[in-house]
Amino acid sequence: MDRIGFIGLGLMGKPMALNLLKKGFPLTVHSRSQAPVDAVVAAGASPAASPAEVAAASDVIITMVPDSPDVRLVLDGPNGVFDAVRAGSVIVDMSTIAPAVSRELAARAALLGVSMLDAPVSGGEIGAINASLSVMVGGEAHALERVRPVLNAMANPERVVHIGPSGAGQVCKACNQICIGGALASVGEAFAIARKAGIDPAKVREALLGGFAASRVLEVHGERILKGNYVPGFKTKLYHKDLGIVGQTIHELDVPAPIAALVQQYVSALMAAGRGEEDYSSLAKAVFDAAHLD
Repeated sequence: MDRIGFIGLGLMGKPMALNLLKKGFPLTVHSRSQAPVDAVVAAGASPAASPAEVAAASDVIITMVPDSPDVRLVLDGPNGVFDAVRAGSVIVDMSTIAPAVSRELAARAALLGVSMLDAPVSGGEIGAINASLSVMVGGEAHALERVRPVLNAMANPERVVHIGPSGAGQVCKACNQICIGGALASVGEAFAIARKAGIDPAKVREALLGGFAASRVLEVHGERILKGNYVPGFKTKLYHKDLGIVGQTIHELDVPAPIAALVQQYVSALMAAGRGEEDYSSLAKAVFDAAHLD
C-alpha cells in the first residue's frame, strides 16, 4: 500500500485526511496550524515538520491549500516537496488554483521524474466529511489509475473523473464555480421576487423542486438561505478567490461570460460588506440587499 502524505488540514483537508486513515492508508501530515495536525495525529497519522519531510516519507503527496501562491510555496519553496520527493512518486494537488500554475508545476515535477495531477474537488465540507466529493482530474491517465484507490477513499468513486491533460481539472473546476454561482444568484433572485410579492419563498422552493428548476443548489443552498444559516461549508472569501481564477481563465480564452461577471460583482459586494467568513450561499444576501429586503 502506498504511503500517503497530506499537506493542508483546513476545513476540507482535515476530514479528507481522516477518511484516508479510516481506509487504512499510512499517513504523514503537515499544516500551517498545529491544532488540526494534533487531531489527525491522534487519529493515527504521523506528523511532519515541513512539506519536504512529508515528501520524504510518502509515495503519494496530496496538497489541499487555499490558492496558487500557497501551492507554489508548498511544492517549490524552502523545505518544499520538490526538495525531497523521490522519482516515481505522485503529487495530487486537490486545491483550486489557476490552470496555468498547475501546468507549470506539473512540468517542474516531471523534470524530477514525478507525476503531478491537478484534482480539485466539489462537494464542500459535508462532502469532505462524508467522503462523497466529486474530483476533477487533470494529468496523465496512468498516474490517476495508480492513485484512484486513494481518491476513492475521499470521494464518490463514480465522481472521480479524468478530464484531460494537466490543467484540465482546474478548468473544469472553474466551470463548476460558474454553474454554482449562476444557480445561487438565480435562487436568490427568485426568493427576492417571492418575498416582494408577499409569497412564502419556502412554498416556492417546494414547488420548484418538483419540476425542471430543481437542482442541488436549490435543494441544499435554498434551504440554507430560507433558514438564514450561513455557517460556512465553503467560505465566501474562498469563492471570491475562485471567481478570480474564473475571470483570469475566461480572459485567457476570450470567452464572453456575463453571468459569471454578474456573480463576481455580487460576491465582491459580500466581501465589501465584511461577509467573507460566511458560507458562499450568502450570495443571496447581496441580492436581497439590492432589492431592499432584510
